[in-house]
Amino acid sequence: MTEVTKEFIQKNEKEKIIEIEIERLRSFKNHPFQVKDDNEMHLLKESIEKYGILTPLIVRPVPDGVYEIIAGHRRRHAAELLGYRKVPVIIRVMNEDEAILNMVDSNLHREKISFSEKAFAYKMKNDVLKRKSGRKKGQIDHKTKKKRTVEIISEECGDSPKQVQRYISLTKLIPEFLQKLDDELISFNPAVEISALKEEQQKQLLEAMDYAQAVPSISQAQRIKKLSKENQLTLEKMQEIMSEIKKGEITRVAFTNEQLHKYFPSRYTPAMMKREIIALLKIWQNENWEK
Repeated sequence: MTEVTKEFIQKNEKEKIIEIEIERLRSFKNHPFQVKDDNEMHLLKESIEKYGILTPLIVRPVPDGVYEIIAGHRRRHAAELLGYRKVPVIIRVMNEDEAILNMVDSNLHREKISFSEKAFAYKMKNDVLKRKSGRKKGQIDHKTKKKRTVEIISEECGDSPKQVQRYISLTKLIPEFLQKLDDELISFNPAVEISALKEEQQKQLLEAMDYAQAVPSISQAQRIKKLSKENQLTLEKMQEIMSEIKKGEITRVAFTNEQLHKYFPSRYTPAMMKREIIALLKIWQNENWEK
């Protein structure tokens, strides 16, 4: 424990804002929230450059004289990009589970949060509540009798208990599917069904999707899941299902990421490219089509 931390505890101050060198701050272990150099980061940098860091980071002391960030990963990154050497922080002494709950809660209410971020945040919070309940299955809250952990999360975060469970199930998706979900290349409901597949089956499904140049509908995902439960799922059956022509999709136009990336900045995700293409088509339509 550092001298700064000892002084902080001895004075028994709940919150004390001090400045700490950026190199003494480390990211929260298994932090589920992504720090991206996107437009939001650009706006945050502009704000910090103009007004400074208005909201201090929340950190906790850990061994070796460093501090673990509970809230403020994006502010720390923006400050680094701007050449800051120190940033204002509030030190809070807390154990691992308290730190997880504080970290998750401080990020879940952000205006924009991806499916995968919410999924892993819910899982981390759920795991802590299970440990606090003292039951392996976490069916009883540590404070309120007969409340499941997902019900507690539901009350605090706004999603229904069933929806919380569905989000947590997404953490079983392989990284490729999580990325497709975040990039809006696959819908939420099919993704939940796919999460029930074994890792190798998910990889084979990716092959089948590439083979058919299609993404699964909820019906197709449910049928694939059913075949998996019955131990009848094969790559060939997935290819057959994925090659079906969906209702209202007699014809379709498909482009590979490689074909499109040469027209967009390297940082563009498939979802961003899709939005740009649709916006350009609308402009072209307005300028060239007869009303």
